[in-house]
Amino acid sequence: MIHPLQPITEADFGLDIALAYATADNFTGRPVYRPDAGCWLNGEAAAMLRRTVELALPLGLRLQVMDAFRPAEAQWVLWNHTPDPGFVADPRRGSPHSMGAAVDLILRDAATGRALDMGTAFDEFSPRSHHGNQEISPEAQANRHLLMGLMTTAGWDFFRNEWWHYQLFNARARHPVLSDSVLGGDGMMPR
Repeated sequence: MIHPLQPITEADFGLDIALAYATADNFTGRPVYRPDAGCWLNGEAAAMLRRTVELALPLGLRLQVMDAFRPAEAQWVLWNHTPDPGFVADPRRGSPHSMGAAVDLILRDAATGRALDMGTAFDEFSPRSHHGNQEISPEAQANRHLLMGLMTTAGWDFFRNEWWHYQLFNARARHPVLSDSVLGGDGMMPR
């Protein structure tokens, strides 16, 4: 089946993948995706992610993707659990994740594998997660600025409330919301 999404793999992209919603280690406290869910992005986002990896490598940094394409069905699960438009996109409006046009990620030291201190955990829904928050350590602030520099240099837009979230500019006007069915047998949602 031909669909508008490309697989993102650790080997092909030179990054780490740990999809938070394929485990119970996320804000819902339970898996939203199948444990073997793949990582997907649309072609434009995949090319920009590859560019970000190229920019991070000479700095001794490695990206770890926490989420990428999120089927519309999964967006409803997240919204029904926490209907907070400051952190979870209303599925009636559409999330750039559900268009394959957004990625959530952290930075790791490429030599040690250690995650850089970003001041909060991924998916902490509080003002401490906002870009520019100065209630976190100077080291964490610098790491967030470093991530933002890498991502924006590669062409990504950022969401001011979540240091981990980056998306394509004007995604809602340019890309459709996609259902899990677009992946055919490679779907992400539990059967």
